[in-house]
Amino acid sequence: MMTNKQTSAGTGPFEARLAGNLDELKWLYCELYHNDAEAFDRFLEMLRRSYDQRKAALRAQDEARTADPSWYRARDILGMMLYVNAFAGTLKGVEGKLDYIRECGVNYLHLMPLLESPKGRSDGGYAVSDFRAVQPDLGTMADLEHLADACRAEGVRLCLDFVMNHTSEDHAWAKKARAGEPGYRERYFFYDSWDIPREFEKTVPQVFPTTAPGSFTWLEDCKQVVMTNFYPYQWDLNYANPVVFNDMTENLLFLANRGIDVIRLDAIPYIWKELGTACRNLPQVHTLSRMLRLAVETVCPGVLLLGEVVMEPVKVAPYFGTTEKPECHMLYNVTTMATTWHTLATGDASLLKRQMEAVCALPGEFLFLNYLRCHDDIGWGLDYPWLRERFGADEVAHKKYLNDYFTGKWPGSPARGELYNDDPRLGDARLCGTTASLCGLEAADGEEDPVKVEQAVSCDLTLHAFMLSQSGIPVLYSGDEVGQFNDCAYHDDPEKREDSRYLHRGAFRWDLAERRKDPETYQGKLFLGLRRLEEIRAGEPCFDQGAEAWVEESGDRRVLALCRRQGDRELVCLYNFSREFVTAGVQRPGSYTELMYGQKYDGIGQVTLYPCGFAWLLRD
Repeated sequence: MMTNKQTSAGTGPFEARLAGNLDELKWLYCELYHNDAEAFDRFLEMLRRSYDQRKAALRAQDEARTADPSWYRARDILGMMLYVNAFAGTLKGVEGKLDYIRECGVNYLHLMPLLESPKGRSDGGYAVSDFRAVQPDLGTMADLEHLADACRAEGVRLCLDFVMNHTSEDHAWAKKARAGEPGYRERYFFYDSWDIPREFEKTVPQVFPTTAPGSFTWLEDCKQVVMTNFYPYQWDLNYANPVVFNDMTENLLFLANRGIDVIRLDAIPYIWKELGTACRNLPQVHTLSRMLRLAVETVCPGVLLLGEVVMEPVKVAPYFGTTEKPECHMLYNVTTMATTWHTLATGDASLLKRQMEAVCALPGEFLFLNYLRCHDDIGWGLDYPWLRERFGADEVAHKKYLNDYFTGKWPGSPARGELYNDDPRLGDARLCGTTASLCGLEAADGEEDPVKVEQAVSCDLTLHAFMLSQSGIPVLYSGDEVGQFNDCAYHDDPEKREDSRYLHRGAFRWDLAERRKDPETYQGKLFLGLRRLEEIRAGEPCFDQGAEAWVEESGDRRVLALCRRQGDRELVCLYNFSREFVTAGVQRPGSYTELMYGQKYDGIGQVTLYPCGFAWLLRD
């Protein structure tokens, strides 16, 4: 093996980091890949090559961030996710809008998938045909690197998706595999018949049972069956082949070397396949994610890994790894997001309280990304056993109620959304829509009812206040800062009409953004209200990542009481999820000041909250 040469080639930062990580990296790699010394040597050579390609400015940033390992845990970090084409047309267009992004208070920018993918078979950019090329209509890789440089100069961290589980069928590897070129079918899961695929499908859940049923696709031209867990044009990669891991790690490091600060690991629980299992969350996944972490720490330690793990907190937490052997730096708080919308529909905060108790009990070093909406649908992955035990709720009936409520079918509901992957047999449809439309602002504006508009704005701000009060990094979805509505135009686009997620992926309304400073408009009320909340959060030590957080009884199950403490400072956050005036609180003596509106309280046991309203109460 080349281990000795690799570690003795110099005494610089790379060599020092590699030496510190080598024993564990070698042990994990050789255990997973059956002592394949040649493959491991190639892996080490790739790490060295990737470091050599890292430019001086990024190496300097690595050293600065290594000296301050908590740099990404500051309470003033505010994220935003956006599609380049929807927001500003091109990467150069986004660079030209950095002033607006900074005006929003954003210093963490997640660009949705932008790597090359086939038109009409892109799955929104998640079917990558070239990991080292940008979609031509968005710009070039040089444009991406230039944008990253500009973001770094403005103090904005840049996040980019890395699709690990699969490639497009148009990727060079897939084309060679299809043609039977030696060594390439081994990068995927190819079979001569349906015998083994049918055995897999006995235990593997379907990702899209309505729009893309099954987990395999027959290729007529080469008479082969290939694994396609997502869509037929997305071929699952075989990470049991060390060549796949080596090359995909190099692709990840290539993006890091373009100046990307955060790499989002898409669908990471899926990446290891084993017959007779669900092919989800297998132990080998954690071996791979740990090796990725070691590779990043060796080559570019200023870069973070963000895991996309769409499960409840107990199943999400293992992807953080351990204190001694960490994996992902950050994970999405998916279940809290879904439970928040459930709470709005039911007006009952009991399940959300239970959810927050679980989150608050996790180790403080675990860092979640919190959000209300994103590019994806809302799946109703709730705690149904508890709902059944506590309220007698039937899972299918409850999902139907939630979907009826948020699509405006339920009597009195102001929400306007659409369903995604609707399967009437299972009652398992997911929900699409923008925050404003789901909060009732679209319907209120259409009715030209100023009272309903105010109520919808209040609801929208309350949900954002709740998101901002959770531990972790809050992330806005582009357009939410100005209350952008659903974009129903996708129904007229033959390339989009079958995917209702495009409902909330519409072009950014710059005409609406022009009204963001006018407090007489709903755009101004939302924009200025959010900025006020974000500024309070950035300035208040109780919102520190390391602050103590817990929930208490509010005296009314319509109201969630989330408390935070840092030193001798204590903050009580009350959220009314009902559409009624409610008086609730926690039993605390002494005086408190409401941070958003400045109201004074002598004791906070009886605080009157507006319908879908909130209070941030700081002890004087």
